[in-house]
Amino acid sequence: MFTVNPEKKPNEPAAKSLYDTAAVLGVGLIGGSLALGFKRSGLVNRVLGVSRRETIDKALELSVINEGYVREEAPQALEQADLVILAGPVSVIIEQLGKIGPSLQDGATVTDVGSTKRAIVKAAGNLPGSVYFVGGHPMAGAETTGVESADPFLFQNAVYVICPAEERDREAAAKYSELVSALGARVLVMSPANHDRIAATISHLPQIVAVGLINLAASFNEKDSNTLKLAAGGFRDLTRIASGPFEMWRHIFKTNADETKEQIDSFIKQLKSLRELVGTEELGRSFERAAKSRALIQKDAKGFLSPVYQVVVTAPDEVGVIKRIAIGLADEAINIKDIEVLKVREGEGGTIMLGFASVADRARAIEILGELGFPTRIRD
Repeated sequence: MFTVNPEKKPNEPAAKSLYDTAAVLGVGLIGGSLALGFKRSGLVNRVLGVSRRETIDKALELSVINEGYVREEAPQALEQADLVILAGPVSVIIEQLGKIGPSLQDGATVTDVGSTKRAIVKAAGNLPGSVYFVGGHPMAGAETTGVESADPFLFQNAVYVICPAEERDREAAAKYSELVSALGARVLVMSPANHDRIAATISHLPQIVAVGLINLAASFNEKDSNTLKLAAGGFRDLTRIASGPFEMWRHIFKTNADETKEQIDSFIKQLKSLRELVGTEELGRSFERAAKSRALIQKDAKGFLSPVYQVVVTAPDEVGVIKRIAIGLADEAINIKDIEVLKVREGEGGTIMLGFASVADRARAIEILGELGFPTRIRD
C-alpha cells in the first residue's frame, strides 16, 4: 500500500460526506478524473486507487488519490470502501464483477464507467445480495489518456448516464447521482437496454460508417491516388473517428453486437431510400428534414441536456487575452458555460468559442465584448 497525506488542513471543518471511502479500480483518465472530482467535492472522505505500480506512483505524486494499491492488493482497498468504481474497459469490468464480491462491504455501492450496459448489468448479478450495483456511463473524454491527463472538471456539463441494475438499486443510484451532479455532470437515468439501443444509434453506427467510408475511399485511391488528396473538409470531419484504434472498440461491439447490427440494417434501408431519390426534387425534402433534425442536437460535444448558446470571438494572440474576456464578462455577472479555442495563428490571433446558458446572456456578452474591442458573432 502507498499513501499520501490528505489535503485537508488541521482544524478545517469536514464537509458533509455522502461516502466515507471510494475505491477506484483503474486510475486512468476517467478513473483519475472521478477521483479528483470526488476529492474536490468534499463528499467523499478518502479516495483509494487500484492500478499498476507506475500508475499508482504517478497518481500519488499528482495527489489524485489518498492511498494506492497495486492490483494484487485490490481486496485490501475493496474491504474499506462503501463506494467502488470500476473504471477499466468493458471486458475488464465484466471480469472484475465476477471476482470482487467476496471483498466487498455489506451495503457498498458498486458502479462502472463502461460504454455498454446490458452485459455489465448482467455480470453484476454475480455480486452478493448485500451490495448495490449502479451502472454508469460518463459521456466525457479527452484527446489524451492516462492519469497525467486526469481533470476534476472533465465531467462539467457532460451527460452521465445512470442505469440502476434492479429496482432495489434505485436508492443507491439516487445517492450516486447526487455525487456525480456535484462534479458538474448532468445525470440521465435510463434502462440498460435503452442505453445500448441509443448508443448503437449515435455512437457505434457512426463508427462503423466512418470506417466504411474511409475504406471505400482507400479502395478508390488504389486506382487513382488523387482520391484521398481531395478528401478534405466535410469528408475529413465525417470520418475523423475512423482513426480510433479497434482495441478501444473491440468489447464495445462484442457486448452490443445485436443493437449495432440492427442499426446498420436500418441505415442500409435509409441509404436505399435516398438512392432512389438521387436526381429528383424529392431529395430536397430529405435534406430539409435532416437540417431540422440536426438543429435539435445540442451543439456541445460533451452532451448538454440543455442547449448552450454560443458565440465566436476574434482575439489577438496576446498574453492575458482570455483573462480580459473572462473578467470583462464576470464583472457584468455573465457566466461562461463552455469555452474552446477554435483556431490560432501564432503572432496574429485566432477565434475562441464561448457558450452561455441563455439567449439573454449571449446577447449581453456580445455587447460587453464589443465594448472591450473583441469582434463577436453568433455561432449557429
